[in-house]
Amino acid sequence: MAYQALYRVWRPQTFSDVIGQGVITQTLRNAVASNMTSHAYLFSGPRGTGKTSCAKILAKAVNCLNPHDGEPCNECEICKAANENRLNDVIEIDAASNNGVEEIRDIRDKVKYAPTEAKYKVYIIDEVHMLSQGAFNALLKTLEEPPENVMFILATTEPQKIPATIISRTQSFTFRRISRQDILDRMVYILNDKNIKYDEEALNIIAASAEGGMRDALSILDQALSYGDDELTLKNAQEVTGALSNEQIVSYMTAIAENRPADALTSLYQILASGRSAMRFTEMIIRVCRNLILYNSNSDLSQQMDKSVMTDELLAIADKFDNTRLFYIVDQVSATQKNLKNSNQTDVYMEILTVKISEPKVEQQVLSPSTSSQEEVETPVDNRKVEQLGDEIASLKQEIKQLSNQSQTPASNSQNYNSKPKRSSKKGTHLNKTAIYQVLENATKNDLNTAKDIWPDLMSMLSITQRSIMSISEPVAASNEGIVVAFDYEMWFETAQDGFLDELTNNVGKLLKKDCQVVLVPKAQWPEIRKEYIANNIDSNKSNNVESKSEQKKTDPTVDEALKLFGDDGVVEVKDD
Repeated sequence: MAYQALYRVWRPQTFSDVIGQGVITQTLRNAVASNMTSHAYLFSGPRGTGKTSCAKILAKAVNCLNPHDGEPCNECEICKAANENRLNDVIEIDAASNNGVEEIRDIRDKVKYAPTEAKYKVYIIDEVHMLSQGAFNALLKTLEEPPENVMFILATTEPQKIPATIISRTQSFTFRRISRQDILDRMVYILNDKNIKYDEEALNIIAASAEGGMRDALSILDQALSYGDDELTLKNAQEVTGALSNEQIVSYMTAIAENRPADALTSLYQILASGRSAMRFTEMIIRVCRNLILYNSNSDLSQQMDKSVMTDELLAIADKFDNTRLFYIVDQVSATQKNLKNSNQTDVYMEILTVKISEPKVEQQVLSPSTSSQEEVETPVDNRKVEQLGDEIASLKQEIKQLSNQSQTPASNSQNYNSKPKRSSKKGTHLNKTAIYQVLENATKNDLNTAKDIWPDLMSMLSITQRSIMSISEPVAASNEGIVVAFDYEMWFETAQDGFLDELTNNVGKLLKKDCQVVLVPKAQWPEIRKEYIANNIDSNKSNNVESKSEQKKTDPTVDEALKLFGDDGVVEVKDD
């Protein structure tokens, strides 16, 4: 006989075999035992939670020749025929492929015929929400008052798509997700029955990946056993589910805790290069933060930690996080998950997320307005900090004044492109407007195209961290002796400006085989700078035109007439009469 998947071999055959749905199975068992079954049932809930299995067990139980307390015996001819899918009175219909009015009318026409061999004719309609509106209307009357000895069992994963008129004609049962412990116990039972060696940590990973579905858990277990040649190891489970190894998550979270964005990015690239899913990675970050929050709380909540996630290495760095920062990380990861679902640029979103959550002093960014105002009232004023801030404001004003004077001074050819701008020691945006104006003065489209052509080669010459920062930049203007590069985010513009601008300039010179200055600018400020340059040029041209016209007006008409007669070389002297 051909190999059968685990979830088919171990499909429940009695109500007691169904895992995690005790209330539902007890209700159905009692109904069968007391002959109080309904003519129509609606089973709804997530995938792999036992809806179809319960429907088949119920169909067997109401027709079983020797039931035991509402359970089918699985030994009589009816039960054996049902288990082998050859009982004609149990009809399974897939509504996804039979969703038209004609199919439902066919059921309505045949439902009046009596069962051939069983007591009840049972119609099991799976994924019933896929029926069309016309099909639902055709089913209404039959569902409300079916002939005697006919039962309908409807199963769906999306009950909200079923008309209320259908739901009101059925007994509705909502199946819940199966707990992780119930899934673990079932897998252990199956593995012990098959005498297969297993790693408990691997079972925890599979149970977490199943997300409450027993069928999903058994499918993943089947795949892991095939990958590991009938042996379940931690590595096999991680490879099959795409789960992160302990070393990977510890390396990443340690870099986050110690505010080292470069190391965190390196760890991120290694995780993505190993084939791990970005969505699964974000889920793991949230799980780790959840467990760290429970661990940091001085209460019984710490007992609710997931021991399969919280290794000794993660517990060792728990004191480097406080709950405020952990809440901030969870918020940022959740926002990134929404972007990942609607974008193909998963790497970029993960890079931005990594830099955000690894920045220091995030506690100041996540304080609510009410908390901030309350702290301002309660915290005493520090005069030294006020004086320090005053000095910084004065220094910034001086820098703004100098930049304003530079922007008003026309660009002169006497300044060399290779001269570097004098940078302030204060942290902030360092813009070299003079160099930008010089590039714009001689900028051409051909030079910009040349800069864009060499951009991929320039990226390959940078380190991994530098490449990730430059991935959100692009050349926006270029001349024969300079290139203006705009950054999407000012934070990364400052990082490049202070970190490796010289290296960028040298690499561009190597690629173009000539001296070429690289000038950086935040993209948000680029339109304003270009507008200022254009306005300055227009004012300058107007001024030159006015001067030339005034000089023409000041010439003597007599001299002009004499020049016409004697030419430009003649000497003309005008004497008054």
